[in-house]
Amino acid sequence: MSFNGLTAHLRLTGFPMPVVVQPASPSFLRASGFTYSDEREPHRARTKKILTQHPEVKRLIGRNVWSFVIILTLVAGQTVIGWWCASQPWWVTFALAFGVGAFANHALFVMIHEASHNLIFKTRWLNKIAGIMCNFPMGFPSSESFQRYHLKHHIYQGVYELDADLCSGWEARLVGKSALGKAFWLLMYPVVQASRPFRLKEIRLFDGWIAFNWFCQIVFNVAVVWFLGAKALVYMLASLFFSVGLHILGARWIQEHYLVAPPQETYSYYGPLNLVAFNVGYHNEHHDFPSVPWNKLPAVKRTAPEAYDTLVSHGSWTALLFRFLFDKNLTLRSRMVRNERGGVALDDLRAPDQMDAGGYEAAAITAEESSVNHTAIPARKKTAAPKRSLSAKKKTRRSRKAK
Repeated sequence: MSFNGLTAHLRLTGFPMPVVVQPASPSFLRASGFTYSDEREPHRARTKKILTQHPEVKRLIGRNVWSFVIILTLVAGQTVIGWWCASQPWWVTFALAFGVGAFANHALFVMIHEASHNLIFKTRWLNKIAGIMCNFPMGFPSSESFQRYHLKHHIYQGVYELDADLCSGWEARLVGKSALGKAFWLLMYPVVQASRPFRLKEIRLFDGWIAFNWFCQIVFNVAVVWFLGAKALVYMLASLFFSVGLHILGARWIQEHYLVAPPQETYSYYGPLNLVAFNVGYHNEHHDFPSVPWNKLPAVKRTAPEAYDTLVSHGSWTALLFRFLFDKNLTLRSRMVRNERGGVALDDLRAPDQMDAGGYEAAAITAEESSVNHTAIPARKKTAAPKRSLSAKKKTRRSRKAK
């Protein structure tokens, strides 16, 4: 049977068909204003090099269960502030959301990020629960979706069909180069982020964990309005928008991958706000070693200074925010894109720093070999041993007693 005939047969029989997306052509991506690369994403090669030169860096890999204590403290603190805001004027509510709530919710976003890499608990489902709890004082359930798309961002950085960190075409056209357009884009960034998964056709959009995330968030929101008042929920939602939007903290999204010094496509931030952002600014270090928890990322840089001191980095989120707003050459299209997926299977989520020096390449080979072995050598079915009759069992018992 031909491929087309097989495809038609599977459709007729109701067999679930995988979504196959034709990658955008390099000429189309260049015409869209992006910078195109024929190379693989840069981090797995640097991971391999650092592991070869500094094998001791593997000692930094692990988990930080104290992150869960931070989550509980921040969730409780935001709930108490929301309760207090319920009796305050509106200007106080929004001022607190900008000056306090934004930093608290941004820190909770960092903890969701830690949970997505299983850096809090050893068990994956406990990390999922921790991430869902982080959503509570944000008012919107994003943890489960973020975890799914963020892992793909690591493996397929710059692949338009799989990287939700890249802007969609309509965003770039709508925002343009004006400061007003960029400011509005940052202000509405939570909404913009929520729209991007619909572009990534190869990744499943909804499942039981996402439904559970929504259920828990709805229950929490109803409880907040019922017991604390609607203004408490408004405070939490305002804190969400400020934490990732038109705020000093919003410059983090520009810092990570916007091309201020091409061809370098990932940038770290080493400024003082890392203290309240739990070292999320160490972005090159994190992409190279995603299995290292937030508290040990500075140690990665100290272990391999020759790998990071030569890279361009940022020292101020504030300065970067204003540059992004008013520099017409720094736009939403100032990103590196590629079609090269590095031969990594879509369901292979293993991190390069937990393998041998081969990184994702070794993972892809291992996945291919295992699939070939499974198809070439079918598993033998175990045949059940014949059951002995009741009389035979009685004779055996009698002989044992006689002995």
